[in-house]
Amino acid sequence: MAAPLPPSIASNDADAPVPGSRSGRRGRIVLGALLVVALVVTGVAWSLDRSTGPAGPIAKPWTLEPHEGLATWVDAYDWSHALGGETPAVNETDFAKMAALGIQTVYLQTSHLGVPDQVVLEPERLESLIGAAHHNGLSVVAWYLPTLDNVDVDLERLLASAELDVDGLAVDIESTVVKDPGERNVRLLQLSAALRAALPDRVIGAITPSAVHLQVVNPDYWPDFPWADIAKIYDVILPMTYWSIRLPEWRDGNRYVGENIDRIRAATGNPDLPLHIVGGIADKATVEQVQGMLQAIDARDGVIGGSLYDWATSSPEQWAALSALRDRNPAGAAHT
Repeated sequence: MAAPLPPSIASNDADAPVPGSRSGRRGRIVLGALLVVALVVTGVAWSLDRSTGPAGPIAKPWTLEPHEGLATWVDAYDWSHALGGETPAVNETDFAKMAALGIQTVYLQTSHLGVPDQVVLEPERLESLIGAAHHNGLSVVAWYLPTLDNVDVDLERLLASAELDVDGLAVDIESTVVKDPGERNVRLLQLSAALRAALPDRVIGAITPSAVHLQVVNPDYWPDFPWADIAKIYDVILPMTYWSIRLPEWRDGNRYVGENIDRIRAATGNPDLPLHIVGGIADKATVEQVQGMLQAIDARDGVIGGSLYDWATSSPEQWAALSALRDRNPAGAAHT
């Protein structure tokens, strides 16, 4: 999801090198770490009262449960009129179809900088979709793609999304609007620490690029990606392991997903960090490759769930291939 797109082929795994000077990167990363410490300290006052925060009263706790099991994705281009046209691809009836296929959670894009005058995108329609998802027993995790061009604007939109009747929040980390990787890291950590300080006791997820992409396919895309810092701030990592857009040697669900899990574990230094694997992109992924994704997940510990990007491009056969993931979320399985 490069700005303004969501977790998508256009942005996340593009192979073009990122221009911009790397000079001063180490200094900026050190500065970013200091900013993180300052912001987290600021958040102590909020954490003293666990019922409220800068985003307002906390209606209900967020847990890891929505990230467990089987999930799908819906972006703003598929549900909103502003970006999806007069008849968007996804409407309220789709959630009953998701539930019938065994899907337990929907990751729903709730804000988009392509519509600058709406902090939360089309609130009435969005609330109707969230209500329909809950009516059909699905958990809803809101997500948003910050460009990091203006951290205050990004934070405002994330906190507005947190106030919706959702079961979680995830940050889509992939925009390269800020060209210099060092400065991009500083701003990412600043935003992440501010979000954590504002929501001290709520489970939040980091939707990250593929580790294979960053470390092997195109190291110039995002040098020195701060995996270890991300793992300390967020409760769950959701890597976009889109094997279907890779060159043939990586176009294998089992190999690509497995390699990403192993590399993220090594980069974060945390073998116990919960992971939710985002596979796809669905319309280019074969059922055999989706089965390979499941095999890679089953062969490793600590993966709490998985999904395909996205709902509008997926097939019932693909969801059947991933149905065993439901067992990782017994509570969610009871929703349907």
